Amino acid sequence: MAEDSDLEKTEPASGRKLEQAREEGKVPRSRELSSFLVLVAGVLSIWTSSGWIYERLSSVMRHGLSFDHQAAFSSDIMTSTMLSLSADGLLALAPILVVVVVVGVVSHMLLGGVVISSKSFQFDLTRMDPISGMRRFFSVNGLIELVKGTVKAACILGIAGAIVWKQRVEILMLMSMPLHSGLITFMQMLVLASLALSASLALIAAIDVPYQVWHYFKELRMSKADVKQENKESEGDPQVKGKIRQRQNEMARRRMMDAVPKADVVVTNPTHFAVALKYDAGRMGAPTVVAKGADLVAKAIRDLAARHAVPMLEAPPLARALFHHAKVDEQIPTALYTAVAEVMAYVYQLNEFLVGKGLPPQAPNAIAVPAGMDPFEGRIDDEGAGLVAR
Repeated sequence: MAEDSDLEKTEPASGRKLEQAREEGKVPRSRELSSFLVLVAGVLSIWTSSGWIYERLSSVMRHGLSFDHQAAFSSDIMTSTMLSLSADGLLALAPILVVVVVVGVVSHMLLGGVVISSKSFQFDLTRMDPISGMRRFFSVNGLIELVKGTVKAACILGIAGAIVWKQRVEILMLMSMPLHSGLITFMQMLVLASLALSASLALIAAIDVPYQVWHYFKELRMSKADVKQENKESEGDPQVKGKIRQRQNEMARRRMMDAVPKADVVVTNPTHFAVALKYDAGRMGAPTVVAKGADLVAKAIRDLAARHAVPMLEAPPLARALFHHAKVDEQIPTALYTAVAEVMAYVYQLNEFLVGKGLPPQAPNAIAVPAGMDPFEGRIDDEGAGLVAR
């Protein structure tokens, strides 16, 4: 049951899948919206430029129907006249054609925006598969498109029939009208009929646009397994990321352990924590933590310090405070300056003694740390302080 639920596409499309669909040229489109806007634009352009169209087309008809005896016997003159009249006719219709083309392009991009995808032009044999074509035709979406087309055709035919029947007397009277007034009346009837058809297409578009948007996002839904797979691909496999983090931690620990032999002192708990410090007055503003660890790592730091004769100081509160509040390769917190200064002064005196200068120094006893710096303050007894030097 769990596997079946993982395969059901119940999850909304992720941003990545929407972007991939857009790159493939898949965006919501509504042909009904485009048809409605193109029709309205065409009707309005005819209405606003009717005077221009009438004058230009009247001129074309007058020149085309006039008889020229010389042109009747010259193919060159007839060809030139035909080209001239064709150009004048196209010029008369140019405003309508330009408006319709522009509105057609813009209306096509209203829902999905501008999309330029080369995948839409790639040759795909599966598009020519008759079986797939029949499946699409008899699918739910194909049935909806069939019903929508039928309703649209019925609306257009019904409205056109109603207009013709209502204006049947005016239509018959056109034959007895003068040409000029007859053309004007006919254009008015045509515009009114087109506006009525536009109203029906507006209703169809108002239904089709939400449906196309809903259907688009429904088709891009993902199953829970798809979501998990996408997360793995985008963020990386958790197992691989875990191994990478493990490798990074190992490399960081190796670099940290390499710094222990160069440390000035190792402050210990003495068993649970160990923190290695180094201070170079010429390059550092304050002592720096070069290594730290707990339990097994602390033991490894102590063993490595013992092998390389790095002084070790047992100061449990200071060791715990440094372990919890200081980071590797960073300077110690300001609040611990005084406590660490006692340690570094003692280490300096010890190093002087080891090279034959001065008397053996006395190890600092019970180094105090500010209140709140020791996470175990008041819960365990300090184990004393002593210096181990080799």
